[in-house]
Amino acid sequence: MAGSSMKAIKLRIRSVESTMQITKAMQLVATSKLRRAKERMEQSKPYAALSREAVMAAVSSLDDQDTPFVHQREVKKRCYAVIAGERGLAGGYNANVFKAVLSDAGETPYCVLPLGRKAIDKFERLGVELLNTDHGHVEGLGVTACYRLSRLLIEGYLSEAYDEIKLVYTSFQSMMAQEVKIEKLLPIPKAEGVQRPVTTVYEPSVEEMLERVVPDFLAGRLYSAACDAFASEVSARRNAMDSATKNAGEMISTLRLHYNRARQGAITQEITEIVAGAEK
Repeated sequence: MAGSSMKAIKLRIRSVESTMQITKAMQLVATSKLRRAKERMEQSKPYAALSREAVMAAVSSLDDQDTPFVHQREVKKRCYAVIAGERGLAGGYNANVFKAVLSDAGETPYCVLPLGRKAIDKFERLGVELLNTDHGHVEGLGVTACYRLSRLLIEGYLSEAYDEIKLVYTSFQSMMAQEVKIEKLLPIPKAEGVQRPVTTVYEPSVEEMLERVVPDFLAGRLYSAACDAFASEVSARRNAMDSATKNAGEMISTLRLHYNRARQGAITQEITEIVAGAEK
């Protein structure tokens, strides 16, 4: 019985050690990707910030608030641009994004522009209308692809296929913290505290300027959010794999303790049997 128990424990130790090697390798891969992902994220932010500032200033200059990109209409249907991961093994990264979308949607009908394989799979299973399923890889999502997606979103909005567009992504806060954010893209909300620019002259008009700038603004926002989300995903995966590696190490220590106890018990039993035989 003791020999059988020892063999089972030894096989279990080997299995956990094999798993530990995998989690350690995935942690190292995520760590190597994280530096590049953070650099890409930081490089994407200045344009997104400047374009948002320009659009907000233009919106504050509008006298006619019935302009399509600004007019607040009744929300009968909503569109979510959802950025999730390509793979799992990243803790609650993907689950938190989907939970935020379902909570925000409530009973309002909605469609989804999914970015990331996990987002595509999730909303396909839910039977939600998908605008596009071509972008399962967030890591390689470029500016050109984001511009095409922004045009797709705008076409649906202007044709009143949906009345509101929201962006859902995970914002990188630090190595240990990521936060899911829901941001309204269209109609453009009038930001509080933005002063009407006195010296800015828009030609031919603010409305036409917005028609030209908004697609670029949305493209820049999608790209910046994708960079932010990928950095968050890699960081979440690194943390998850680090935790899994530590747990595997603790489990191996516990199993080795059990193995040594079983081995000691087997040795004690053998000695007892030898002594008992000698006494006879």
